[in-house]
Amino acid sequence: MTSLISYLTDVQFGCGAVAQLPALLEQFDVARPLLVTDAGLVALSLPEQVPVKFAAIYDQVPTNPTEASVDAGVEVFKGNDCDGIVALGGGSPIDCAKAISLKAAHDGPLCDYAIINGGLAKITADKPPLIAIPTTSGTGSEVGRGALITVDGGTKLGIISKHMIPNASICDPELTVGLPPRLTAATGVDAISHCVETFCSPKFNPVADAIALDGLARAWRNLPVAVHEPSNLNARSEMMMAAMQGALAFQKGLGLIHSLSHPMGGLTHRSLHHGELNGVFMPHVLRFNIETCPEKIQSMVAAVGVGATRIDESFTQFNESLHLPITLSEMGVEESDLRGIAKLAMADHSTPTNPRVPTETDCQSLLETAM
Repeated sequence: MTSLISYLTDVQFGCGAVAQLPALLEQFDVARPLLVTDAGLVALSLPEQVPVKFAAIYDQVPTNPTEASVDAGVEVFKGNDCDGIVALGGGSPIDCAKAISLKAAHDGPLCDYAIINGGLAKITADKPPLIAIPTTSGTGSEVGRGALITVDGGTKLGIISKHMIPNASICDPELTVGLPPRLTAATGVDAISHCVETFCSPKFNPVADAIALDGLARAWRNLPVAVHEPSNLNARSEMMMAAMQGALAFQKGLGLIHSLSHPMGGLTHRSLHHGELNGVFMPHVLRFNIETCPEKIQSMVAAVGVGATRIDESFTQFNESLHLPITLSEMGVEESDLRGIAKLAMADHSTPTNPRVPTETDCQSLLETAM
């Protein structure tokens, strides 16, 4: 049995929910959909599980989507007279699809639409319909109001607006069963980082706080199970819900974990996984913030049940238990890669909602400690 959840957008949630796609396309008058996915999912034949004939398929989405990949997708969309988009994959294909939908109807470079450049007011609802189908439980981009794109020039920017939220989403846990353990772990830690940072944000939103805290507890319990028992549909379902919950709380804003990982993810010569970066930075940022929001920290300690153990140490141990890297060096990062990252982190759209106000020196120290 599937459930219809309406919060920011409509979400068909449950095993077998992908069967709802034809009806959703009809609802939005989409007759010639473009499928946006990646080559890895095509190689696994995952698009064949989607019960729709597509007018065209764009599968050249990189690990961290770039403006060039968005422009290429727009060309496929227009060249095949498409009238809507289906995004199938993790956060990268979904974010890329969001930007394709935007640029299909909005002129100019993507940097014009970045939140830090005043792009919010320029984004309108005049865009092709987008239906998102996540195949990972991490970014929550299927209900998120933003897309992270590495724009021309190499900077990773957030394009954020209520009009960037998919028109509808399908969360079918069965589509995540084939995800390898490493990617299950990395995307799951990404979901946890969203719950942690939105909960700790100083913005007042008790509803979002409750959602984020529940998502954190749900992911903490179920991610190890999903990693070690890949076919456990209950754990897969719980992780998909936790990922969605983290993104439902995005309206509170994020914090320094993401401020640091966004520019690191923009290093095109490294192809660093966003979830793994968040996992590396999370203990250090929690330690940096711990005295500023002690009540929030204690609530998270109670939610995950780590007892007297410091929560920052618990997250390090959690990453180790999932066989994820705990330092940037383990991810192949070199000291030279850190140049300029602190400055970019200070300019990131997530920094203003970190509970403790940082300086560029603080960001540099966090980067060096994470090495």
